[in-house]
Amino acid sequence: MTEATGRRLPGTPCWAGLMTHRAQEARDFYGALFGWEFEPGPGGLGGYAFAVLDGRRVAGIGQAPADPYRPVSWTTVLAADDVDQAAEAVRACGGTVGVGPLSTGDEGRLAMAADPAGAVFGIWQSELLAGADLAGVPGAVAWSELWTAETALVAKFYEVVFGLDAGRSRGGEPDRVVLTAGRRPVAGVRGMGTRLPRDRGAHWLTYFATDDPDRTVTRATTLGARVVAPPHDSRYGRMATLLDPEGAAFALIAPAQASSG
Repeated sequence: MTEATGRRLPGTPCWAGLMTHRAQEARDFYGALFGWEFEPGPGGLGGYAFAVLDGRRVAGIGQAPADPYRPVSWTTVLAADDVDQAAEAVRACGGTVGVGPLSTGDEGRLAMAADPAGAVFGIWQSELLAGADLAGVPGAVAWSELWTAETALVAKFYEVVFGLDAGRSRGGEPDRVVLTAGRRPVAGVRGMGTRLPRDRGAHWLTYFATDDPDRTVTRATTLGARVVAPPHDSRYGRMATLLDPEGAAFALIAPAQASSG
């Protein structure tokens, strides 16, 4: 079990949030799939709820504005010491800032941004809420990976904005980069080329840990999910990719192999 407490180094994924058009249905789905319970979230984000596992916060689900054309997706949120400064760096490096920076009660300050390839991510400056309380255990986030057309420009963006280091994957995979903070791998960037899904474009993919991806996939499909990539073995462990009932993509991975290099 990994207990994630205290300050996170800039650029470290510290939270995953889902803004959905049918928040209660989403909470029902993920609650049944991962055993989550829910409690009220930050007051400044109205209708947002913390997903709680064994009494500890692991993710969040909120009600999105009524917009049938707005895609539903999990959003990876990256830590920053100064969200306002990070937002300015995003703009200076070719990205965009769509929301904020704004305060969310006493928990911290948030901005929503997109990198030069269009992948949406959050930026979080912690106050009372440093981020998720658990990582890498069944039902919690295990890994975050950016899927984009090619890695060179985008990896440089995250290096400059957050001070991360980018190095080629040790697995010898073509066009895959591992982002590190303080010499620790924190996220991946995968160049998909023409294999990048056209309906989603560049996007961050959230991996949730599970003891048994096959069994969890079966459970997810009975709850209304669709399988994008069935359970398969990789050098990082057994994994699968799904779409939840509203179309938000997420992945599963065995916890023993949940970190990547």
